Amino acid sequence: MLTALDKAMLEQVADLKGIPAGAYNIRKDGRGIERRSAPGIEIRPKKDQPGIDVIVEPGIEGTVHIPVIITATGLSDKVYNTIEIGSSADILLIAGCGIHNPGHAEARHDGIHEIAVRRGATLRYQEKHYGEGEGEGRRILNPETILLVEEDAYAELELIQIRGVDDTIRNTKARVEAGGRLAMFERLLTDGGQKARSDVVVELIGSESTARIVSRSVAQGSSKQIFQPRLIAQGRGRGHIECDSIIMDQAVVRSVPEIWAESAEAELVHEATIGRIAGEQLIKLMTLGLSEEEAEERIISGFLK
Repeated sequence: MLTALDKAMLEQVADLKGIPAGAYNIRKDGRGIERRSAPGIEIRPKKDQPGIDVIVEPGIEGTVHIPVIITATGLSDKVYNTIEIGSSADILLIAGCGIHNPGHAEARHDGIHEIAVRRGATLRYQEKHYGEGEGEGRRILNPETILLVEEDAYAELELIQIRGVDDTIRNTKARVEAGGRLAMFERLLTDGGQKARSDVVVELIGSESTARIVSRSVAQGSSKQIFQPRLIAQGRGRGHIECDSIIMDQAVVRSVPEIWAESAEAELVHEATIGRIAGEQLIKLMTLGLSEEEAEERIISGFLK
């Protein structure tokens, strides 16, 4: 039975308003509490470690929800998920984790996802992280995504961290085969003394493989952020890295994009910008009747969309 708090957390991280249609697995406080498979989409618990296997048959279209919520203090949860997207399938996979920490001890979730997008398939993957709670205990989220994009397949990753996560280390590794395409969009906001690190390694291992990595972040208070995306082309691959950050107050942002070509036929580009909110933007919105704080929030919301 889902409580009112559970439902509120699921809406935050997975846009769920009740039990979803189709295949889903809901994990709460270290165990699966709701699970359902659907025609052509099987979700089954692992036998040797915590986590699930998601098996999508070739040619299937559909949506899969696999959110995690933590509502207990002092809990450390680690989960291993394996996701197989069959050839020519078209899947929207909505993950995400929310922590409501009511106490003074640490609450932590480490989620490891191994995903294979088979030949000609399409995967749109959404992962949102969120933290809240009246206690002083830290809220820690460390996601790791290991992705294979096979020939002529397409994967789109949307990785979002909104307010309330005290510490995060995000590791993303991807291999893209011939004709495969990867698009990765990361959005992050930190405040107070929060810390965030994102390490990304994408290997273009096949001819005509492509990748686009876009990171947008806002650092407020005394928070610290580190971004280190690396794009490697072993042959005739094309890729682009774009890192844009807004820095405010006493925050610290470090951005280290790297491109690495192992072939004369590779085409790789990277760019990075770190800057504050332009004064003219604030003034323009304030002349429309917004306070300075409201104007800042409007600009940040638009930047992170």
